[in-house]
This record gives sequence, C-alpha cells and structure tokens, in this order.
Amino acid sequence: MNETLPQPGFTHFLSQADAMAQFVLLVLLVMSVASWYVILARLVRDWRRRRLTRRFLAGAATGPAGEPFGRLATAANRTWGRHAAPSVGGHGTPAEWLTRALRRTLIDEGARLETGLSVLASVAASAPFVGLFGTVLGIYRALLGIGATGRAGLEQVAGPVGEALVMTAIGLSVAIPAVLAYNAFQRGNRVLLAELDGYAHDLYDTLAGGAPDGGTR
Repeated sequence: MNETLPQPGFTHFLSQADAMAQFVLLVLLVMSVASWYVILARLVRDWRRRRLTRRFLAGAATGPAGEPFGRLATAANRTWGRHAAPSVGGHGTPAEWLTRALRRTLIDEGARLETGLSVLASVAASAPFVGLFGTVLGIYRALLGIGATGRAGLEQVAGPVGEALVMTAIGLSVAIPAVLAYNAFQRGNRVLLAELDGYAHDLYDTLAGGAPDGGTR
C-alpha cells in the first residue's frame, strides 16, 4: 500500500515547524518588517526632500528650512550675520567662523542621511545566517526522525530536508531587498553630500568673497 506523501506548500511547512523553527521565522519576519519600514520611510523622506530642494533652489521656498540646502544656507547666513565684523578677542575671523559653521552643518547633514541605514546593513548581513541557522535545525530534526524510524529512503529525506532549505530561501528573501536598498541609499547620500559640499563652497565664496583664510574642507 502506497504511503500518501504530504503536499508541499508554505502552510504545510508552518504546520511541520517546531517551536525553534517558528522562532527563527518570527525573527526573520521582524527583520523583514523593520527593513521594509526603513525602506518606505526613506523613500517618502527622500521624495519630500527633493521636492523641497527644488522649491528652495528655485527661490520659491517659504518658512523655515526643511531640507539640507536650506539648512546649510540658514546656518551660513546666521553665522556670517553674527560674526560679520572682525573679532578682537582672538577667536577667529568671520571667514573662519563661517568655515566652522559650514563644516558642522555638513557633518550634521551626513549624520541625518545615515538614519536607518544601520538597520538595513544589519538585516542584510545577518538575515542569510539566521535562515541558515533555521536550515541546520531543520536538517538536524530530519536526521533525528530518520534515526528514530530507521528508514533513510529518498521519500523520507526529501520532504524534511526540502522544508529545511526553505529557511535559507526565506533568509535570502529578507536580506536581498535590504542589500539593494542600502546600496541605493548610500549612493544617493554620496551624490547629495557632494552637491552640498559644492553648495557650501558657493556660499563661502558669496559671503566671504573667497577670502584665502578659510574653507569648507
């Protein structure tokens, strides 16, 4: 009499998973939700930033600065207005104060752009290994079952081992979007920081008249 084999599927996989496998799946689920939250939040934030930047550079921005170029210009103008006269206390020239303000603002903008990227990097680096850990546990459980029954035919091995390998696939499906998003956001950050650096030099030249006693680098 032929033994009826269970039909493959994710529902069957979940029904066969033990407590440890379910915990691994829960960890992968949390990692996936966290990475997708960061991805979607960054996409919305970058879209809003680009829209505000276009308005600012076109001279149509109103209200407080809400994007990097506006914050850089605000910091430069505020610092230059406060230290426009040469200092008599030996604390630096107006150009030096302007240089410090621009450099500090660039550093702050760089830190702001890094928000959430550590989550993506952590998920990208660890999710495949979490999935592999689940695979090892699944194969170990399958081997224990084979040892208990004393049967090691293909029909006894293929199902449990195949289900265990699903863990690796799930880990990769969690890690790959995080890797792609991390690389894309990092490239966007580098481009934006380069543009901000050029804009900072333009601000310095405009306010300080290109004086040789300071710079933004």
